[in-house]
Order: sequence, then C-alpha cells, then structure tokens
Amino acid sequence: MPPTKIVTRFAPSPNGPLHLGHAFSAVMAHDLARANGGRFLLRIEDIDGPRSRAELADEFRRDLAWLGLEWDEVPAQSTRLDSYRAVSGRLSQMGILYPCTCTRKDIEEAGARPGPEGLVYPGTCKGRRVDPAQRAALRLDVPAALELTGPLTWEDAGAGVQQADPLALGDVVLVRKDLPASYHLAATLDDAADGVTLVTRGADLFAASHVHRLLQALLDLPVPRWHHHGLLVEADGRKLAKRRGSGEGGMGLTERRLRGDDGRELADALRRYQFPAGISLAAS
Repeated sequence: MPPTKIVTRFAPSPNGPLHLGHAFSAVMAHDLARANGGRFLLRIEDIDGPRSRAELADEFRRDLAWLGLEWDEVPAQSTRLDSYRAVSGRLSQMGILYPCTCTRKDIEEAGARPGPEGLVYPGTCKGRRVDPAQRAALRLDVPAALELTGPLTWEDAGAGVQQADPLALGDVVLVRKDLPASYHLAATLDDAADGVTLVTRGADLFAASHVHRLLQALLDLPVPRWHHHGLLVEADGRKLAKRRGSGEGGMGLTERRLRGDDGRELADALRRYQFPAGISLAAS
C-alpha cells in the first residue's frame, strides 16, 4: 500500500443506537479517506458482554448506507479474542502488567486524583499479592513501560506533534475482569491489524492516544497519525450519548431513518457543520 493512501475507520459498539455524533464522526472518517483515494473501514467493537447486540450492528450498517457512505467491513472484535490474549501474555512476560482487584468504589475511597478519563488509579494493587482465585483485571505499569520505550511522540492532524504523556492516565486497565481486552488494548491492536493510517475519532479520546502510542512502541506496531475532531454537544454542554435522548437533537439515526428523513441530506448538513437546534460543535 502506498504510504500516501489513507485508511480510516469507524468503530461503533452495538450497545445502543447511533446518534448524530456518530454520524458526524463516520462522515468525517469516510470523507478524509475518500478525498485521498483511500479506504474507509467499518469495525464492530462487540466485546461489551451482554450489552453487545448483533441486531444493533445490522442497524448500524443500514444507518451508514442511509447516510450515503460506502465502506469495507473488517472482522469484528469478537473474532479477535485470541489475539488479545496472546498480546496480554506477551506484555505479562515483559513484567509490565499486574493484577488488580479494585472496584470503582475502592478507587474513589483511596482518594484518587481526577484525570482526563476520570479518577486516576492510585496504584493500590501494584506490588501486592493478589489471590489467583480472585477475579482480577490486569493493569499496565506505565512507569515501567516507559523505562522500556523511552520518550515518545505522536502527531494529531489539528494539534500537531505531541509528547506522549501516558502517566496522566495512570496505570490503565488492559485486560478487564470479564474480558480479554479493554478499549485501550483492543483498539490499538485492531487499528494495527486493519492497516489504519489515520485514527479519526472524537476529541474526548485525545488523552487515550498517549496510552495507545505507548502500546504501539511496546509491541512494535506501526504508528498512525491521529485526527481528533470536535464533539457534538447538547445545549447544556453535555456530549450526545446513546442512552440519553433529547428530543429532535438527540434522536437516534435509526429513528430518523425509519420516519423517512433523507440520510444523504443529513450527511451533507453535517459536512457543512449545520446541526439541529440545541446541538452544537465543541472542541472537546
């Protein structure tokens, strides 16, 4: 593949209907690829336990086609569990993962400091013996990992070159108690496997890219560029959410499609940054 060929992706989780924010992100990723003769991929991130519903993934495909988008579909996350297990085993052998049995309540009660993705884990279980019979997540020992990689940088299309700062997020979970991978591990591995060259996603995931860059260095994965776009938000400043309707502005894509709206017209409006009343674009 020529180095100038852009590959983007849209990677929704089938745990709730798509909304205008998803449409905006999908249109962005689609157009960035198509404008450069590249490929736009659809990847279903369906490892969220019982919340993942196959019928919603089918609705996603209908919604994207209704918007006038064309894509190449790559294997869903549920088909990649063995690869996640293999990589977590590799990281464990490197001595940079440790088991953690803490709950959210435990972390709150430990007086954890706030970070870009919520409370930063205070390292309660680091160096502590955990009973193998207990269900435990596996966390990345970020300081130890950085000793292996040294300083790192990554590039965002809007913000420019960034000095990687995964310490800001603390020792993130890479293997959940109930799943062989967290978002951080699965998305990083999948983007590499799918040949994504421009990771296009919302600005709310900007901080996560610091961790993903660290994982790429640890695992000798190719390093893409990133494009973090603004978020669609409601009148009160909250970003749109799958489980929170808000009248016309927050109506899901499937509902709009079924009531007879013109999806291509909606996609063109989003390209012009024209949104329904009560919805606006925020940088983060």
